[in-house]
Order: sequence, then C-alpha cells, then structure tokens
Amino acid sequence: MLQLNYIRENKADIIKRLAIKNFDAAEIVDHVIKFDDLRKITQKELDDILSTSNKLAKEIGNLYSSEQHEKAEEAKEESINLKKTAKELEQKLNDTVNNLNSFLIELPNIPHNSVPSGKSDADNELMHEEGVIPELAEGSLPHWDLASKYNIIDFDLGSKVTGAGFPFYRGKGARLQRALINFFLDEALAQDYIEYQPPLLINSDSGFGTGQLPDKEGQMYFISEDDLYLIPTAEVPITNIYRNTILKEDDFPIKNVAYSSCFRREAGSYGKDVRGLNRLHQFDKVEIVQVQHPDKSYNTLEEMKDQIAALLRKLELPFRIVRLCGGDLSFASALTYDFEVFSAAQKRWLEVSSVSNFENFQANRMKLRFKDENGKSRLAHTLNGSALALPRIVAALLENNQSELGIVIPEVLRSYTRFDIID
Repeated sequence: MLQLNYIRENKADIIKRLAIKNFDAAEIVDHVIKFDDLRKITQKELDDILSTSNKLAKEIGNLYSSEQHEKAEEAKEESINLKKTAKELEQKLNDTVNNLNSFLIELPNIPHNSVPSGKSDADNELMHEEGVIPELAEGSLPHWDLASKYNIIDFDLGSKVTGAGFPFYRGKGARLQRALINFFLDEALAQDYIEYQPPLLINSDSGFGTGQLPDKEGQMYFISEDDLYLIPTAEVPITNIYRNTILKEDDFPIKNVAYSSCFRREAGSYGKDVRGLNRLHQFDKVEIVQVQHPDKSYNTLEEMKDQIAALLRKLELPFRIVRLCGGDLSFASALTYDFEVFSAAQKRWLEVSSVSNFENFQANRMKLRFKDENGKSRLAHTLNGSALALPRIVAALLENNQSELGIVIPEVLRSYTRFDIID
C-alpha cells in the first residue's frame, strides 16, 4: 500500500508512473487526498469537542462543590449535547477512514523506473538467454504423454478424486518431485536461508498484508466456515511472520525459504496452453523470501536472480530471463524478473519462476518497520522468488531429457532420486 504522505507529495508522478502499469490513477488519487483532508478536519473537530467536554466535566464538579446547582445543570445539558456531537463526529470519522482506505487499497505499487511500458507478456523485455535447446528425435512426446507412458503422473485419477488440475504423482514421478524439493531447499540453505514449514491456510489479515486480498481476480480458495484461505504461495505466510513487527537495522538481511503446496483457482484457464502440468490448481513450490534494508533491496534482487539462474544451470535446462513490462507486472510488485525454460516437445517457453522486489508496499500494509541508526522508524523492503516452482520444471525435464531408453535424470538430481533414468 502506498503511503499517504508520499501520495500527497508526489501526485503527478504517481499518476504518470502507474500509467506504465496501464492503471489510470488520477480519480483514485483525488479521492484519497479528498478523504484524507476530510479525515484531518474531522479529527481536529472531534479532538476539540472532546477537549471541551473534558474541561466541562471538571467544571461541573466544581459547580456542584460550590453549590451552584443551576449553573451545574446548565453545564450538564451542554455536556450531553457535546457528547452527542462527539458521537456523530466519531461516526463521520470512521466512515471517512473507511472511504479513504477503500480507495487507498485500490492503488497498485509504483513500478521501478526500469520497468518497460507494455500491455502483456508479449511486451516483456528479454534480459538474458542461455543453454542449448535440445533437438528431439521424431516421434518425441509432450510430457503428458510421457507421464502416461511411464505411469509416473496420473491426470485422470486426479480428476476422479478431486477434479482437473489436481494430478497424482506416482512411483518415480513422486520421487522426482521429492528430489527437486530437497535439491531446491538444500541449495537455499547453502546460501544461508532459514527453512520454514508454513501453514497452508492463512487469515484475511495475512492475505491483505502481502497484497493477495482483496482478491480481485478470484484466484484464492476460501473456506467460508472458518474465514481462512488456502495459500497461493509460501510467500504469504512467510512474509507475514513479520507483520506488526519492528526490526533492528542489524537484523538485515532476513532470508527465509519454505517448501509448500500452493493452491490457485486459475479461473478462466483453458486450452492447449494449460494442458498437463502447464497450469494446475495445486502444485509444489520452494519459495525464497527476504526482508531487507531499503538501500540494499535492489542489490538483493540481483542476488536472488543469480541464485535462481544457478538452479536452472545445474538442472541443465535452457532458460531465459525477462523483465516484466508494466502491463504484466503484479499489483504489489515494483520490479519482477520472470524465468522461463524451454519445453522441447511443446516448442515453447514456460514460466518457472518470478523474483520480485515489492519495496515498502507490502511492509506498509503489514506495518513491518525497523529502527534505523538514528532511532527513526522506517518501512522495510520485502522480496520473494520461486526457487523453484515444480510443475513446469518437471514438464521440461521430462520432455527435454527423453531418449530411446527412457527419461534421463540430470546428474545433479541423481543423489536425490537414487535412480538415473525413468524407464
């Protein structure tokens, strides 16, 4: 959430920069400023009334003590009227704050100056590409057919037990999943991350804190009886560890990693591009999260980007890095790099990770602060990245490594899988 003072002092710049996200902020910014002005006026009126009322209460006591009963009764009547006015002002203030917040939470995060303009992923900026795209033999199969051929992933059984987008992993398919999870976790631990195993359910305060709520796109599964949400990513519970927290400057950097199942409704998803593992409602992911000093967060973003690139190199997957344009940038992100791997049988790039700097946007929603060297309270910066999401990694590994003998496991995973080939 953007800070009120920042909005008031940078109105024109905010409107200009949010246009990069294809968001017309002019009317909302005007409403925010209008209701903030009204909030200040109403608060002052209320404070003045309460001050007068407190003075009058003391005066009434003195009048009764000096047996000036008639004046005391007149003062009591005035006090009753002041309390009535105060109650009305309290309601007005409450309504004003609600109106202010309703507009404030509509404003997305400001994009970083390096974010290119554009409307969709077609306008993202290619930053880096490496690796050899494999040439598959004639008759090579996409991963959903390979999964069936080797009986390692059962999409039909998932549809029977739950529904589309909830596959069963079986045998070497399940072991490959577990191997990737442990490999990703171990690589993060080697970079001094602290491992967490978070809850898979969150409350609404946590969803609001990281920007998933209000859920404008209807992507979260909601359990109405308990007012809880299934997590769309481990980012949400891990980042919310620090909600309503005041850190010390020497606490930075805070580096956490977590494996979790993730749940997304993916409303409106259909067609060949979401077949097989390309888009699921439940999937596994290892997430890295950092809380950092504002002066160091963009260096940290580059470090996280390098860490994710190193994972893909070790898996021997061709990959590219793109900087998201404004139209493809998430609501809460200031700058995001996407990682895509090439899926040889599908002949397309598949997104497998996003690494983002949210600057102080999430921190402001969560009231995540730190005391600087001068003792001043400041908002921290938050960052996260997928390191990595499993479904499309598995899809690319199956497709790219298929051979006449079976699917060859990358060398870095063999100590985890304890097998070299799926046959």
